[in-house]
Amino acid sequence: MKDEEEIKQHLVTLRKKYFDATHHCYAYVLGADGSKFRANDDGEPNHSAGDPILGQLRSRNLTNALVVVVRYFGGTKLGVSGLIHAYRESAALALNQCTIVEKDVTEKILLLYDYAATPEVMRLLKDFGMTIEEQDFQDRCSLLASVGKKVFPELIEKIELLIALGHPMEIAMPPLSQSPRD
Repeated sequence: MKDEEEIKQHLVTLRKKYFDATHHCYAYVLGADGSKFRANDDGEPNHSAGDPILGQLRSRNLTNALVVVVRYFGGTKLGVSGLIHAYRESAALALNQCTIVEKDVTEKILLLYDYAATPEVMRLLKDFGMTIEEQDFQDRCSLLASVGKKVFPELIEKIELLIALGHPMEIAMPPLSQSPRD
């Protein structure tokens, strides 16, 4: 999951597929730091469904993830503690079956530089493990690249040092459509 719009689309799809279910309770966590999250009880008693699902996501330190538990009422009332247990265990069982994909958190950087500075820029790419997103070689070149968030401050420091030493380059902000999302 990359954003709330994608989550909404998944929820709509699941509600159509399981249209006769009593509840579609869910939780999600978004962002590298997990700062965007939501738990939804979908008509169950407060905090009896979404929170236990969210607890499973947090206990595994998962981000950019959505868990939906689809429930059909079977005639037996479970009570709040029974619901909490059922939703927590359902989420745990589902997550145990998933393949967890780990991704590095990156920042994007746009460098503008004279063609003569290409060797220094290529050395930066190699030394900092940068991934080229776009590049253009002209008299004035541009390079849009992603780099690990952990080494980003060190990269900026190195570029500023190269500029101070007279290398013809500058850091430009990446276009809004290319801004960091992870």
